[in-house]
Amino acid sequence: MTARLSLYRKAEQELYKLDRSVKAQFYDFCHDFRKNPNLPGFKLKKLKGDSRIWSARVNQSYRALLAPTGVDADGTESWLVIAVRHRRDVYEELQVAVNRVTGEIEFVDLAVVGDSALRRAGITLTPAEPDQTEVPVEPAPSPAVEPAEPPATPTLLAAYTAEQLRDLGVADQLIGLALSVTDSTELDQLVEGAPLLSKDVLYGLAAGMDIDEVRKEITQPVELGHEPDLGDFAAALTRTKVTAVDDAVQAAIDEGDFRAWKVFLHPTQERIVHRHYNGPARVSGGPGTGKTIVALHRVKHLAEQLPPGHDKPILLTTFTKNLTTDLRLRLASLIEPELLARVEIAHIDQLAARVLGENTAPGRGRQRVYDNVALNEMRQLLAELDDRRWEAEFLLEEWEQVILGQSVPTRSAYFQARRAGRGRSLTRPERNHIWKLIEQFTARLDKLGVETWGQASERAARFEIERAAKIRARREYKEEVGGKDLIHRDNSSGMRYLGFRYRHIVVDEAQDLSPAHWKMLRAMADPDLPNDMFIAGDTHQRIYDHQVALGALGINIRGRSSRLTLSYRTTKEILADALRVVEPRNSAPKGGYDDLDDGSDNLAGYRSVLHGPAPTFTPYGTWDDELAGLATTLAAWRDELSTDENGSPRDPSGNIAVCVADRDMVSQTMYYLITKAGITCAELTKEGPKGDGEVHVGTMHRFKGLEYQRLAIVGVSDGIIPRTHVIDRYRAEDPPRYEREQRKARSLLFVATTRARDALTISWHNKPSPYLPI
Repeated sequence: MTARLSLYRKAEQELYKLDRSVKAQFYDFCHDFRKNPNLPGFKLKKLKGDSRIWSARVNQSYRALLAPTGVDADGTESWLVIAVRHRRDVYEELQVAVNRVTGEIEFVDLAVVGDSALRRAGITLTPAEPDQTEVPVEPAPSPAVEPAEPPATPTLLAAYTAEQLRDLGVADQLIGLALSVTDSTELDQLVEGAPLLSKDVLYGLAAGMDIDEVRKEITQPVELGHEPDLGDFAAALTRTKVTAVDDAVQAAIDEGDFRAWKVFLHPTQERIVHRHYNGPARVSGGPGTGKTIVALHRVKHLAEQLPPGHDKPILLTTFTKNLTTDLRLRLASLIEPELLARVEIAHIDQLAARVLGENTAPGRGRQRVYDNVALNEMRQLLAELDDRRWEAEFLLEEWEQVILGQSVPTRSAYFQARRAGRGRSLTRPERNHIWKLIEQFTARLDKLGVETWGQASERAARFEIERAAKIRARREYKEEVGGKDLIHRDNSSGMRYLGFRYRHIVVDEAQDLSPAHWKMLRAMADPDLPNDMFIAGDTHQRIYDHQVALGALGINIRGRSSRLTLSYRTTKEILADALRVVEPRNSAPKGGYDDLDDGSDNLAGYRSVLHGPAPTFTPYGTWDDELAGLATTLAAWRDELSTDENGSPRDPSGNIAVCVADRDMVSQTMYYLITKAGITCAELTKEGPKGDGEVHVGTMHRFKGLEYQRLAIVGVSDGIIPRTHVIDRYRAEDPPRYEREQRKARSLLFVATTRARDALTISWHNKPSPYLPI
């Protein structure tokens, strides 16, 4: 008799943590078990607590826990490996069941639950293989649904009932325990062995989400849609994320990187990735919740649905060049080369430049300059006019965000232009005066033969809008003539091959795009086709002053928005302090954070299941003292990361980084570390790390979208973060602008703190930044 083996997702995670020799022995076990599951050496036997779980011997110390899921017509047995455990961690009370909400098989492990919680719930665990010297004990009763005894201290989830937890999808075996836990430590122990849905629901409730929020954001996205047969394991297996075990997995197991064998999507993320949308869709969430991996998997899903061809109907874009490079590398590891060739990967300014190149005669193009060059020109203009009524920064932003962002063509149109998020209101005479200044400013740029990237984006958007209008006109004419070919008309107008550039557009870090960017993208994809735009972003991480309302730009995401709340990158300890930066308890910036569509957004329920050391906050007297302290910290981290858990040497490069406020501090930090501490450095640039130094150093803006095992943020001093001389001038004369600048500065520090995966240290000299949670 032969057998077919599949791996439960939890078993994969356990295998990744095991010693390499055990992994190799597990592969041998799988090979032999598939040939004959009845070999005497397996010592296959049922657990007493759940007759559907069997224990099989992998080696003298480890056991595979399996559940039979059916028999094929040819007599081949199907088994699901649900865990790989040391025999001392195998208990009779382990249980497997079908979840009533998802219809998937769930394995519930009480072995990791704290003793105090088990006692309160009246549960005693019985070893499946007790030592010969131990006195046998009677099997314990099945776990109770309700706590056996009320705890002496208040419970963490006292506001909820067993029926509510059951309705949200918490596994029956965990409900009584969940209602008995008294603090977050006990809850952490409980969910360590919990199925994913149970874990998310319990963490969501503990984080302050109400029942309706949990149901909408956690339970409903993974709901089966009908009542499953809780006794039909064969049907449940078809709905469960498993991996067939065959000879192809041997290399991955032997290499010891089982987790890298497959890119894992959380069920909530998977539903978002594979959903069919009748229009633009958006996914939001805090740092580390997987927005980017969802976007990449969305590209993979869309590419797999394409008909055969050699065109590139899918666009993957983001705000900066270095993020584009990272996206390309990650996507290449996720999809086959032939599918990757069907995807256009370009940052947003690169797209705008391409459009302008197609629509500009040779030799007639303008040199594009960054905003700092334009700002200097604006300052010179105001100085020449002796006009002190407006700040140059305000005028430049008004021009880019309102006039260019809305393609305002005339002064009269500017009088009516929408200025949401711009702070102080403007009277009609003030708008008239600003329009005249902008006209003189743009004439100045024209004379120099230059344009800003904001201008370039606005011009590109206009070209694409005109192109889309021609496509629609062609369609309307074709409908008028009854669908006949338009070859002669197309040849005469140069429209024969005219069509929308892309079928699908996927945008990452969407919060940083300008209105002109969005108008260009909207015109690049057919709004009449489904799944036209997929947008991933978080306005809490907006570090550029581009506030938009997508609905006003023709991108309607109402009813097609999803929110991720579970962080897979940042530890609870780091996350707690990061949240206090962006949403301080007693002094939250006024105005809040938008949702890209005239609504508000928050991080309610945002949480992590990872643990690590608490961030350290260290004061110094001077900048030199701070750099010396940094060098000491980095040297210690380098030594710790230079060997793995088995004592073998490894290269720590790329796992440690230093984050600072500006380019001058980058230069000063790198000079000190290289010349005085002997630590090699690589500067983070638009193209990524420059050089192969062991420590990456960059400004906060450069850390967008990146993550490091250990991160030091230095120079977090008052006057530097934020630059008080920059924002304080708005405190009295423009309070809304003052609050917006504060929010932007907080977001920048929030982005920086959440780049750390395992360890974070923050330091300052003189007085600390007012944003620090100290």
